[in-house]
Amino acid sequence: MKLAVITARGGSKRIPRKNIREFCGKPILAYSVEAALQSEVFDKVMVSTDDPEIARIAEQYGAEVPFFRSEKTANDYATTNDVLLEVLDELEKRGERYEFACCLYPTAPFVTPEKLKSAVARLLASDADTLIPVTAFSYPPQRAMIVRDERLVFEYPQYLDSRSQDLEPHYHDVGQFYVFRTEAFRRNRRLMVGNILPMVIPETEVQDIDNLTDWEIAEMKYRLMKG
Repeated sequence: MKLAVITARGGSKRIPRKNIREFCGKPILAYSVEAALQSEVFDKVMVSTDDPEIARIAEQYGAEVPFFRSEKTANDYATTNDVLLEVLDELEKRGERYEFACCLYPTAPFVTPEKLKSAVARLLASDADTLIPVTAFSYPPQRAMIVRDERLVFEYPQYLDSRSQDLEPHYHDVGQFYVFRTEAFRRNRRLMVGNILPMVIPETEVQDIDNLTDWEIAEMKYRLMKG
């Protein structure tokens, strides 16, 4: 059994109502819901929220909202791990157990049904605990500089004369989705530990959305991706 959980809290300080703000013609939450449903790999697609309006929009686009978040997981300090553990525990109380799950963020319009299908298939074919989409840093972190005593210095001076193409690529989480084995997640209680399988995503299909400028860039990248 496979579960998709879209985590969509109501509170958003930097972009008010961020999770249901219109993005290229529809609420941004809708993209994650539709990608999960259209992938046809999940037995249940649900939204975890504390907000009735978010719940209504989620259901409008086909997701289930079987219960609302507790006060503990609806505050500013609750982590994604906290939310997922609560969801799995609550579903288990209702007699629903899932061997695999996917956590989707509600502001991830670059996620497609094809990406989710591929991610689930790759995890199932491996011995990994979790699959995490990543993208390469656009500039080698080994060439990073810091300000010390009002002067620029290299953080890693041993790479001062290294060519960029000779440096090992470094990657970061794209913040879109995670596919994981629920047993391993319960044991680790965190997604980003254990045996992790990477899924490399092009930088053109990645964008953090923390402010309105990020939002505009994300819309431009989305239109580019869709051709």
